[in-house]
Amino acid sequence: MIVKEVIDYIDEFYPFCYAEEFDNVGLIIGDYNQKVNGILVTLDSTESVIDEAIKSKCNLVISFHPIIFNDIKSVTTNTYVERVIHKAIKNSISVIAMHTSLDNSIKGVNSAICKKLGIKNYKILIPKENTIKKLTTYIPSDNVDLLKSKIFKIGGGSLGKYDNCSFSYEGVGSFKGNKKSNPKIGNKLRYTEVKEVCVNITFLKHLEQKVIRTLKENHPYEEVAYEICSLDNYNQNIGMGMIGELDSAMDENKFISFLKKKMKSKLIKHSKKLGKKVHKIAVLGGSGSFAIENAINSGADAFVTSDLKYHDYFKAENKLLLVDIGHYESEQYIKKLIFNFLTKKILNFAIVLSKTNTNPIMYS
Repeated sequence: MIVKEVIDYIDEFYPFCYAEEFDNVGLIIGDYNQKVNGILVTLDSTESVIDEAIKSKCNLVISFHPIIFNDIKSVTTNTYVERVIHKAIKNSISVIAMHTSLDNSIKGVNSAICKKLGIKNYKILIPKENTIKKLTTYIPSDNVDLLKSKIFKIGGGSLGKYDNCSFSYEGVGSFKGNKKSNPKIGNKLRYTEVKEVCVNITFLKHLEQKVIRTLKENHPYEEVAYEICSLDNYNQNIGMGMIGELDSAMDENKFISFLKKKMKSKLIKHSKKLGKKVHKIAVLGGSGSFAIENAINSGADAFVTSDLKYHDYFKAENKLLLVDIGHYESEQYIKKLIFNFLTKKILNFAIVLSKTNTNPIMYS
């Protein structure tokens, strides 16, 4: 297996196209065609992690955070980022980052937090826009069922909790092929009318090339007429954060103690306690101050996240409890999620869970 095949497998389940625009995901360092001897899974691609990869004979590191996030103007050994790049290239180690493509998955970062805290009935807190597209095509009625079944098979037609969704109506199509045409119905240079069905099927945007390929492979016409448009609908299965409920409500002191234990947080910062029970919980791993208003509008009793600044706590407006459990603490279980995901599919070589603690924050 080569690096490109590993990337394709990741992209199938955690599509990189759903990462945020500011992010840097996919292959960060390395060669798509490099043969993979072993994979090291980590939260951060630090120098010590690259050393661990060398020691473990792993020439591919799959990291949650990207080691290259901002512009790099030189690769020396002056900064930790440059040293990681230098050492990885020198030792022929490729590095892949998943980051917000995993943040935005319903089976990613925030679902892992929900499972750890025992949050039930969780759903996306901030559904992502511009992830749903619609195919419209025109096809003879005898070919409709086959085409629809093929597109459904690759994942088209999924809508929330429903699959095989489409809408069709009948009409009349017309065409006249030129001298170079080879029509499957009718004859070249002759005006032809055919009873056709207009088929509309929605699909997630990462499937676009598959949908187009499947359409052309299963449409009888030499030239296939079709339209693809982007929809403004929110996608309830892709987006930032989660919100759900605890099995039973807790008072705020008990909830904070519960978080400390479950998330292994040595220090928890929080907004003013409101003296009410905590039942409905919003969570967002990593830096989540941008989602405070969403948590309030969703009726959350508490919002669990990290990297809250001084002025962020004022945004609670005495409407919910803001809780900062620490950046590393909110994402610490992600490398195990990635590890478990990879080991279910890739059996050709060793996949190693990094033992390096990359948390840069210490407490005294």
